[in-house]
Formats: sequence, C-alpha cells, structure tokens
Amino acid sequence: MKTMKWLVRREFWEHKGSLLWAPIVAGGLMIGLFTFGVIMALTRSPNDVVRVNGEVVANTQGLGFGALFNKLPAKEQADIMDMIGAGYIAAAAPLFLMLSVIAFFYCLSALHDERRDRSILFWKSLPVSDAQTVVSKVLTAALVAPLITIGVGVFISLLMLLITGVTVAFHGINVFGPLLSNTQFYLAPLQLLSLLPVYVLFALPTIGWLMLVSAWAKSKVFLWAVGAPLLAMGVIKWFDYLLRLGIDLEWVSHNILGRGLLGLVPGAWLSLERVDPNVLLDPANQHMALGSVVKLSYMTLAAPGVWIAAVAGIGMLYAATRMRRWKDEG
Repeated sequence: MKTMKWLVRREFWEHKGSLLWAPIVAGGLMIGLFTFGVIMALTRSPNDVVRVNGEVVANTQGLGFGALFNKLPAKEQADIMDMIGAGYIAAAAPLFLMLSVIAFFYCLSALHDERRDRSILFWKSLPVSDAQTVVSKVLTAALVAPLITIGVGVFISLLMLLITGVTVAFHGINVFGPLLSNTQFYLAPLQLLSLLPVYVLFALPTIGWLMLVSAWAKSKVFLWAVGAPLLAMGVIKWFDYLLRLGIDLEWVSHNILGRGLLGLVPGAWLSLERVDPNVLLDPANQHMALGSVVKLSYMTLAAPGVWIAAVAGIGMLYAATRMRRWKDEG
C-alpha cells in the first residue's frame, strides 16, 4: 500500500502542471470573465432595453435590478433561489470538459513517454512491478484527476456564487439567507462526488484502450488511438455497403467507438445509455436537478454493456502491463 501511494505521488509530481495547475488557471480565467460579466450585467442603466436578435426581451421601465426582483411574487423569488442553490455547481462544467482532455492525453502518454525518454530503464531497476506501475497510472487518471477537478470546481462555483451574492446585495437582494437554508446547497458537492464510481466504471474501457496503445505504439499514439478505430469503422461500413452484410453500424459505433473513446467525458454515460434528457428535469420547475442526474446515473449500471465494457477495459490494461514487461524501444 505504501508503494502504491508513492507511485501515485510520483505520477502527480510528474504531471502536476496538467493535473493541478491547468484546472486552477482555467478556474481563475472563469472567475475573471464571470466577475466582469456580472458587473456589466448588473450595472446597466435602469432605462436599458434588453434585446436578443433585435427582439425586446426585457424593459426595466426605469426600475433598478433589485426593484425588478423584489416586485416578483414570493413564489417566483423562492423558485429562483432554489434554482441557484441546486444548480450553482454547474458553473464548473467547463472544468469537467477539460478533465476529459487532460485524462485522455495523460493515458496516451502514460506508457509511451517513459519508453521514448528511456526513463523506463530507471524505473525497471527499482523493486516495483509492471502491474503496480500500470495500476498507479490508472488510479491517477480515474481518481486523482477527477478528485482534483471536483475540488477546484466546487471552490470555483462557490466563489462565483459569493461574487454574485455580494454584487446583487448592492441592489437590495439578499441571496445568502435563502441559500444557506437550502439543503440542496450543501448536498450538491456530495452528489457530485457520489458520481465518481460511475465515472470510473465508464472510463475503464477508454483508459484500457489508450494505455494499450501507449504501451504498444512506437510513435503517433494519437493517430493510432483515434484514427485506427475510425478507419476500422469506415472499412466495416464500406464492406457492409458492398456485401450487404447487415451489420448494425449504429450499435458498433455506439458500443465500440463510443465506449472506447468517450468514457473519460463526465456525464457521457447518460448519452451512451440513451437516457432521455427530459427525465433529468425537476418536474416542479423544469430545471436540471442534480439529484435526478445521480439517480439515473446509477440506474445505467443495470445495463450489461457497462460491465462488459469495464471487463474489456481491465483486459486491455492487463495486456498493456504484459507489453510493458517486454516491449522496449530498440
């Protein structure tokens, strides 16, 4: 256990820039842009007419922003506060999209770069097995990177919420009281964290495939990892068209390409299991409910394809481990 801890730390130290500093810098840029947008939106002239594509969508008629909000019925004000409390965590969505890119390229380089720079000779001189090394890289991609992104994402979301609350307070609107008494405000980070096991299961086939390519390919790992499956799909489609084989191309594309290349995208399991987006909405206010996302995410685990793909991913990781044991760049 102590060996694995140090191996994971080694991976973190070697890729600290992409695993830690990239989400922090991206979060800082998001905060800057968000603050500028909030200030510009809430300091408009009270006589402004808001237009979208030339059509008037709001006319303040001489009222300030706070006065407009306070003129709303109490139920509508409460609904707005509930929506903010339940959905503020969605502000971190760009960070989770970036996570998929970071994890994708980390897996591609995990076993290839150590052969390219010959550092594999040093690591193989240590009393550490190939299996332990590969497992440490899998843990880094499947657990460490998402946990760091979740931590940064929650912090960024809370900071955006604080900026919004302070800004609208100058317009006579108190959001802190309703938010701090909203249970969803506290549950949102925990619900986000609870999706991690689902993410790991759906990420396994993608991690397995990328690390298999990383262990095997001598160069151009991206082309092998992405280009080869797409080329194979094109060849299958061509043969099916010529020979009328009756291959279910949609199934192949969805279950082979989709699960093999998109597993590292957070939330991709909802698309892979064809979950109707409408069932993710809260029937009371028709807004996205994180609780519904968590419930339906775990319901997707009832599909046998999820477990078959996960087993296939583990098989590819085993093959990558065996390749690392004997493959070397001559």
